[in-house]
Amino acid sequence: MFVSCKKDNTNKVPPVKTDTTAVTPVYALVWSDEFDGTNVDATKWTFETGNLDVNSEEEYYQPQNAAVSNGNLVITAKKELVGDQPYTSARMNTLGKFSQTYGRIEARIKLPMGQGMWPAFWMLGTNITTVSWPQCGELDIMEHINDTGSIYGTMHWNVNGHVSYGHTTTTTPADYHIYAIEWDANEIRWYVDSTLYQTGNIKDNVNTTGAFHLPFFILLNLAVGGSFPGQTVDESLLPESMYVDYVRVYKQTN
Repeated sequence: MFVSCKKDNTNKVPPVKTDTTAVTPVYALVWSDEFDGTNVDATKWTFETGNLDVNSEEEYYQPQNAAVSNGNLVITAKKELVGDQPYTSARMNTLGKFSQTYGRIEARIKLPMGQGMWPAFWMLGTNITTVSWPQCGELDIMEHINDTGSIYGTMHWNVNGHVSYGHTTTTTPADYHIYAIEWDANEIRWYVDSTLYQTGNIKDNVNTTGAFHLPFFILLNLAVGGSFPGQTVDESLLPESMYVDYVRVYKQTN
């Protein structure tokens, strides 16, 4: 089980601004899950189980809250008491099954819109099992909370303690959008569809960003309540679901 970060306004460290790459990247697909079957592919994903005791979240994660249906991964948050938690949901990762350094990582997702919902598409350094968090680094490709139009993209790492850098953009989360990062040895760029809205510089390990030159694995989850969306959950809207059309990973070839 792996923790996610707590969102706050402290220890924000903006990497030194860098010019957006002058070379248009060319990418080749190296891994994907199109969710075209009838079950979650156990060769690609591992489920995390229980309440992970992070971020004051209120859900119990269990595999039965994730299904593959009509070409989508569907993660559903429900009101039900399991393991002393008032809600259930699902969280899954690719650790030990797939990881990558650099490239384009994207997913096409439709998000729930309700108070207390906290869906995320994100990555952690594979060395979390040895160096822990935040030393391993974290890349939040997409986070969304409650019923707003804001999408959050954030990087987290360690500089004598947890630091982070991130921005938001506005979209229509209840519709399908492609959430992506493009990541190379110089910088990490965040996109919604084709719109670039943030760039973080990691060139030459500036501001101790060495964690972002190592392999990362992928996570998908739908948290319920917590320090970021708040503890109030609109139970009248439950069950609520996060729909993932696909996850694709590309390597740059030029």
